Amino acid sequence: MTTTLLRTADELSARARTGRRAVVMTMGALHEGHATLIRTAREIAGEEGEVVVTVFVNPLQFGQGEDLDRYPRTLDADLKIAEQSGADVVFAPSVDEVYPGGEPQVRISAGPMGERLEGSVRPGHFDGMLTVVAKLLHLTRPDVALFGQKDAQQLALIKRMARDLNFGMEILGVPTVREEDGLALSSRNRYLSAEERRTALALSQALFAGRDRHAAQEALRARALEVPATRERAEALSAIGESRAAADAHAVAKAVPGWPGGVRSAARLVLDEAARLRPPLVLDYLALVDPSDFTEIPDDFTGEAVLAVAARVGTTRLIDNIPLTFGAAS
Repeated sequence: MTTTLLRTADELSARARTGRRAVVMTMGALHEGHATLIRTAREIAGEEGEVVVTVFVNPLQFGQGEDLDRYPRTLDADLKIAEQSGADVVFAPSVDEVYPGGEPQVRISAGPMGERLEGSVRPGHFDGMLTVVAKLLHLTRPDVALFGQKDAQQLALIKRMARDLNFGMEILGVPTVREEDGLALSSRNRYLSAEERRTALALSQALFAGRDRHAAQEALRARALEVPATRERAEALSAIGESRAAADAHAVAKAVPGWPGGVRSAARLVLDEAARLRPPLVLDYLALVDPSDFTEIPDDFTGEAVLAVAARVGTTRLIDNIPLTFGAAS
């Protein structure tokens, strides 16, 4: 397969369409995470469909002092990865092509969800992101657009925009791709020195610690509910290593599923240790949120949640998250 490079909206509009069109939006500097998105898009579009990869570094979503100027531009390498992964088209417009006449006067507002977590650290970021995503969705006119779950808040906002404003296409999230040591793949990983990378591993390690605590708590509660409220229940709890909980088996049986506070505490212990490393990890936030609005979940929460973290190591800022499911109360 030969991938066609297009630079203008007119070129893209003139291209004959066949079958379903699947779009993957990127800012370039493609890596295996992007390749996974493109391969998934290829599967969805099928042999008769078309996969379009956009490459555009959007100035609207970079705040003052952020890394717009040093953000990697590697179009030749991006074309190779896109082609190897099954893309039919790479659409790589200039800033003037996307924003003729300068910055747009009318923009998409991310609303209250866009002011939380990433939005509080990077004011205006999500307004700029949604504005360019809206423009690219109009220009590419996909049947389905794919985004990585690593940027969980971004994905949630794009889904909400498509629903609230009747964009009429499917928005699909694709699971985060990780390197062998657990670090989530990111174009910014290349900025990390060897020492900084060792510190940066605390992000994924904290998430995994929270996930493991969540799994243990859910297993404990499920086991407690299976055993009658007698001495046998206490023995069953003790058998899975929860001797302290076994002292009050009846309380455990009525415990909140998964206990969000325990999940947060397990993750924070890892991050606190990383803050004492050299170089240190500087935490922006650790949050356990409802993905529908990115507000912190209460202790009696049931359903889908996201454990999210953002931190700086040296001059590099990284984000990561994992999904968790809190079981329904009996």
